[in-house]
Formats: sequence, structure tokens, C-alpha cells
Amino acid sequence: TDKEVSARLKVSRRTLQDYRNEGRIAYIQLGGKILYRESDIERMLVDSYRTAYRQAAT
Repeated sequence: TDKEVSARLKVSRRTLQDYRNEGRIAYIQLGGKILYRESDIERMLVDSYRTAYRQAAT
């Protein structure tokens, strides 16, 4: 649910709505309830992953 996913991603439910509107995260709407697949959340996290880099000391 929205509540569970927003807690897991540590974002507000409004931010989650923005992610849906922007197409960043897939969802299913049944009646008035928004649901997410675990695999879609994992894929979004993997796709958004950026490796850290070190700046050379000067």
C-alpha cells in the first residue's frame, strides 16, 4: 500500500504520488486503493542506484 511503500522508501505519500505521475514507479489501482508489486519497487531502487565516487585529493 501507499503507507507501507512510503515508509520503506522514507518518502512522503505525496512524493510517492509524484513518482506515480512521472512514471517512476509502477502501480495497480483497485477501486480506490493503490497497490505496488515488491518486484517493481526493487526494480525502481536498482534502476535509480548510483555508485559513489571519490574526488581526487588536491
